[in-house]
Amino acid sequence: MSDQHSHQSFETRAIHAGNTADPLTGAVVPPIYQVSTYKQDGVGGLRGGYEYSRSANPTRTALEENLAALEGGRRGLAFASGLAAEDCLLRTLLAPGDHVVIPNDAYGGTFRLFAKVVERWGVDFSVANTSDIESVRDAVNDRTKLIWVETPSNPLLGITDIEAVAGVARQAGVKLVVDNTFASPYLQQPLALGADVVVHSLTKYMGGHSDVVGGALVTADEALGEELAYHQNAMGAVAGPFDSWIVLRGIKTLAVRMDRHSENAAKIVEMLTQHPKVTQVLYPGLPEHPGHEVAAKQMRSFGGMISFRVEGGEEAAVEVCNRAQLFTLGESLGGVESLIEHPGRMTHASVAGSALEVPADLVRLSVGIENVEDLLADLRQALG
Repeated sequence: MSDQHSHQSFETRAIHAGNTADPLTGAVVPPIYQVSTYKQDGVGGLRGGYEYSRSANPTRTALEENLAALEGGRRGLAFASGLAAEDCLLRTLLAPGDHVVIPNDAYGGTFRLFAKVVERWGVDFSVANTSDIESVRDAVNDRTKLIWVETPSNPLLGITDIEAVAGVARQAGVKLVVDNTFASPYLQQPLALGADVVVHSLTKYMGGHSDVVGGALVTADEALGEELAYHQNAMGAVAGPFDSWIVLRGIKTLAVRMDRHSENAAKIVEMLTQHPKVTQVLYPGLPEHPGHEVAAKQMRSFGGMISFRVEGGEEAAVEVCNRAQLFTLGESLGGVESLIEHPGRMTHASVAGSALEVPADLVRLSVGIENVEDLLADLRQALG
């Protein structure tokens, strides 16, 4: 993060970091540099360091500077998807024979990357309950290079104490990676709590409008950022200029959107906890949630993601998803519109039969920013 923005509030950084006015025209929004190559002033004479848009593009640079400022990091990197960001990170930091600790409720795509791609490359992993520090400590061995944390987790809304796990990582001499997608940097700042790298699916809350796919890495350390940037260029799964511009545009309203997502979710949770067809509500804002105190300590508010279990098992859960009307049945999350899905058959089908399998009666909500009374009415009719 540049010194220029270090003293500013989050909301101000979200709008201004990386968003410098165009020097030629004075345009207050960075242009979309839809360009592949750049004229050089003589052999090796680069204007502003740009030669080829896989290596760097001014629109992507604006986004990457913004990401670093929002997470309080030294370097931000934007990718074509969240999984592309994860892949670059793993192939930069790991080698055959290395070991990683992953959460027992990780995102299905992250698990698939470890189990079906990275493991074939000679890297193995152990599954730990990252909400339990002793479970994390027991899972670390002399080959461990990374501890991977996702908090709140997808889809069980588990909470991990980032500061406590950072202590375990430091003691073991390994790096801590935190997937901050569910919280966004507005609600949670993992680097300030001791993480080495933050991962984002920019598709979700950062973009915020279900119209772009992207990923990001933000590092606390400049040297690690440089190493990742080298591999970002070498591997090539970069965010394109238009996608970068769309995410940058979405980020400007991140703070106000997250406030509304959280506010709406809290009211929906209140209704669900009292509904006779709902057997359990998973939301870190509930005092009975096992991670409530940690979430209250490390998050600004509790976010817009809710999972709940219904009476009647898998078929009943599927029926709730099918009956919803205002809540759109669909994968992904974090957009302004509300979504509903059945993780067991949709987003988390890839973990079926593994240690990360999710309950069959689980429904996941991504609460949007619509009028909350309309959302409540739709859920009541969907529950029957």
